[in-house]
Amino acid sequence: MASDGARKQFWKRSNTKLPGSIQHVYGAQHPPFDPLLHGTLLKSTAKLPTTPVKAKRVSTFQEFESNTSDAWDVGEDDDELLAMAAESLNTEVVMETAHRVLRNHSQRQGRPALQEVPGLQPKPRPEVEPPSPPSGDLRLVKSVSESHTSCPAESASDAIPLQRSQSLPHSATVMLGGASDPSTLSSSALSEREASRLDKFKQLLAGPNTDLEELRKLSSGIPKPVRPMTWKLLSGYLPANVDRRPATLQRKQKEYFAFIEHYYHSRNDEVHQDTYRQIHIDIPRMSPEVLILQPKVTEIFERILFIWAIRHPASGYVQGINDLVTPFFVVFICEYLEAEEMDAVDVSGVPTEVLRNIEADTYWCMSKLLDGIQDNYTFAQPGIQMKVKMLEELVSRIDEQVHQHLDQHEVRYLQFAFRWMNNLLMREVPLRCTIRLWDTYQSEPEGFSHFHLYVCAAFLVRWRKEILEERDFQELLLFLQNLPTAHWDDEDISLLLAEAYRLKFAFADAPNHYKK
Repeated sequence: MASDGARKQFWKRSNTKLPGSIQHVYGAQHPPFDPLLHGTLLKSTAKLPTTPVKAKRVSTFQEFESNTSDAWDVGEDDDELLAMAAESLNTEVVMETAHRVLRNHSQRQGRPALQEVPGLQPKPRPEVEPPSPPSGDLRLVKSVSESHTSCPAESASDAIPLQRSQSLPHSATVMLGGASDPSTLSSSALSEREASRLDKFKQLLAGPNTDLEELRKLSSGIPKPVRPMTWKLLSGYLPANVDRRPATLQRKQKEYFAFIEHYYHSRNDEVHQDTYRQIHIDIPRMSPEVLILQPKVTEIFERILFIWAIRHPASGYVQGINDLVTPFFVVFICEYLEAEEMDAVDVSGVPTEVLRNIEADTYWCMSKLLDGIQDNYTFAQPGIQMKVKMLEELVSRIDEQVHQHLDQHEVRYLQFAFRWMNNLLMREVPLRCTIRLWDTYQSEPEGFSHFHLYVCAAFLVRWRKEILEERDFQELLLFLQNLPTAHWDDEDISLLLAEAYRLKFAFADAPNHYKK
């Protein structure tokens, strides 16, 4: 047992520094005070009185445990140590160090130094209540509350919150100093971000061969000045090569008007008159009325829809296709107008030749869109039937309570979601939101046919609170067919798309998730 005698138990060793024992901290602050980096603070200060540690030899584990049991307790020690540090630090040295820290910080951030403000004291804000301390983060809350205090009696301890604020995010540091307006900062940052995004789009579009993959990555939210060209590229209407675009535009526009000359006169023939009559009836029902009721716009839409219908006899014209013309037309015409509101576009001042080109571009882009979802409009509309069924199964997986509530009140998904699929939510959200939604659809592979399913699921679950409050079939159906989205903007659509992406990543590559 000689080896056992030689190998003494670890708590019986005569080490003066035991693991976990309390060590006194001089100038306690956040981040921790480093005497090597802040040597000037110690030159003119007296050493803190320390409680002598008894050099008692610990002979048992129980004694070791009792001596170190409070090593990790969060008690009143922090306040005592802060007070001790404040009493021992010289005020002039503290202020000089604070000046230097703020000067360096301001230079790094590229803004005027805060030390130029007389007194260096942040303005008191008695009306602002300090945030309630969250559990487990007492030090950070303490630094926030102390930074709003400017009593002369506490001037000696001002260096502590000032240096602590360096560990906070930059925006929080600015607000603590009272040197900037958060709304001004956010708006300027937002405008800089938008300008940066616009520059990225312009550089990408100006290259000899536009990288369509990079363009798709950028296109979840397209700046208005570059949206027309971006949509034409992402829809496949224009080639990626810059040199080929003018010739392609000219050829496609010429081809479209050849269709007009060849087919449009037959709109009153017996074989086509029913199609044309239905188009003529449906167009005034479209929105926005301010745009649609303009005679020039009505004629343009009639020609686009009629030519498409007779060139696609497998489906022909079906109600709902008419709504898909509007976003393309509005986006392309806004390139020539300064209208802030897309719902109030006036085409009376647009030259006839420009309108002709916009009409041709709208026709071809709409055709590209419909090529990917044409089974939505063939006989019995099987594409829509399938998507509504998939929506029902998806909602039953992601929110069973909403699904059971609809089923309990005998509300069938086909009664409200058919229009969501048929019109791509154009009747459910304002036109400005539809255009923002289509930015993402254009950037997604199979955005209009596949990703739209997850957007509809997120859209339905978005109203779960209101749905669960309704206890009647009629009220439920009226609510789902007239959702309160009139005041929605880009932020609402961004939140909707974020939830749709989350659902897609969870379910798109897991088909068994559709099965109960």
